[in-house]
Amino acid sequence: MKFGMVAGETSGDLLAALLLDGLRKRWPSLSAAGIGGPQMVAQGFEAWWPHDRLAVHGYGWEVLRRYRELVCIRQQLKARMLLQRPDMFIGVDAPDFNLDLEAALKSGGIKTVHFVSPSVWAWRPERIEKIRRSVDHVLCIFPFEPDLLAQHGIAATYVGHPLAAVIPMEPDRRAARRALGLDTQDQVVAILPGSRESEIRHLAGRFFQAAAQLQRLRPALQFVVPAAPGLRTEIERATRACALSRNLHIVDGQSHTVLAACDVTLIASGTATLEAALFKRPMVISYHMAWWSWQIMRGKRLQPWVGLPNILCQDFVVPELLQEAATPPALAQAVLSWIENPEKIVQLQQRFARLHQELQRDTRELATHAIEQVLQS
Repeated sequence: MKFGMVAGETSGDLLAALLLDGLRKRWPSLSAAGIGGPQMVAQGFEAWWPHDRLAVHGYGWEVLRRYRELVCIRQQLKARMLLQRPDMFIGVDAPDFNLDLEAALKSGGIKTVHFVSPSVWAWRPERIEKIRRSVDHVLCIFPFEPDLLAQHGIAATYVGHPLAAVIPMEPDRRAARRALGLDTQDQVVAILPGSRESEIRHLAGRFFQAAAQLQRLRPALQFVVPAAPGLRTEIERATRACALSRNLHIVDGQSHTVLAACDVTLIASGTATLEAALFKRPMVISYHMAWWSWQIMRGKRLQPWVGLPNILCQDFVVPELLQEAATPPALAQAVLSWIENPEKIVQLQQRFARLHQELQRDTRELATHAIEQVLQS
């Protein structure tokens, strides 16, 4: 059994690795190749290009300057897939890259599955027709998505969110702190400014300035930053610019350990916010991008929320400070508000526990079964 796969960014790499683990249990001798990251490679995946080549932030110039490179990669990948003809192509997230590729492969007679439905319920509803044209089946990670897709003639299966099965219902804060060299009595703030270079450029300075203000107000606070691969130098540069060194711990990766260890997190909008929710941690969600990119994105939003925990809870259960609202003083005050209101944290943890239960399914088995059904159809 041969699979072609493309996963973009760190979150896609993790999701694809979990899927590969399930597929390999069903087909022990399978081979898989395409674009992926270290988690996929650890599952025996052959990465023709690394997953971080697909990381693009925003719109406008930030996309245009990478456009030719991405189109070139997609054309080469399409030609190679059509030549080698895998039994199935599975695109993991990265819809801007994958949907066009899937459409070409499907028209060439290769079965296509997309893992993680594009969030047409949140923004860019015009994608729905492209999804219908591009894929044979969609694996959905949120329970309301299959019915929505079915209204447009798109076959889909809810498989649960893989992270809900990986992250424990009751994270071991004490063990996580031992692993990071933190004291059990410390108050710990996790700072997650994103996993892309452009996100670090737009957010890290704001986050670390906010941390510096928090440090002046609460000198004993400990700050932990899990640096995504290849971004530690940029993060260290941002901390030096903010004169933030005391009580600051930068670690390579280990974002789950950091989230398990912390009391509260200041975090970039994205998949990491759902991970923080599954760890039952209070958070302040923020995002900032180029002005033109923000205008385009704001015009395509369908819901008042941006952060996944708020979207799934259909309420502002955690604060969102976006674009011009993402000032260091405002970020610092929002973090401090959690620290000073432990009763609010208890209520939030109860809501996040219910969300965790809603998302917890045997994703490997459900996804593998759905893929097998598509192969047999």
